[in-house]
Amino acid sequence: MGGDSTTHPRCVAWRCKITLMEKANAVPKDIDEYLAGIPEPARGTLQKIRAMIRSAAPPEATEAISYGMPAFRYKGPLMAFAAFKNHCSLFPMSGSVIEQFQDELKGYHTSKGTLQFPVDKPLPAALVKKMVKARVAQIEQKERG
Repeated sequence: MGGDSTTHPRCVAWRCKITLMEKANAVPKDIDEYLAGIPEPARGTLQKIRAMIRSAAPPEATEAISYGMPAFRYKGPLMAFAAFKNHCSLFPMSGSVIEQFQDELKGYHTSKGTLQFPVDKPLPAALVKKMVKARVAQIEQKERG
């Protein structure tokens, strides 16, 4: 073959693929960066969920990326959310919060720690805010012992 293998067209293309895969798998540095990489309509839906959580969370709550997903922290994990191919999810970081609101969550797919909803239809603001407040109360109760 001869020549430097780094200049071979296949090697160059392979390096490009690796770089693209690394970028695709890179963990975003913050929620804004995460949302920038999400296509519409999921991006708009998650922006609304973020605002709902922020409005109900204590002022001391901070935004973070946890397990590659946007999250809020308040004395530990508070809530997280994410977009997937066919749905968005809200993670209350507590199965008991989902149990507590099971009647209001009829019509949504739930599991022990996840609430799934359509990419183009945010959860009702009142419901998200009640779930955040319930999670905060749970954290406060645990802290008191």
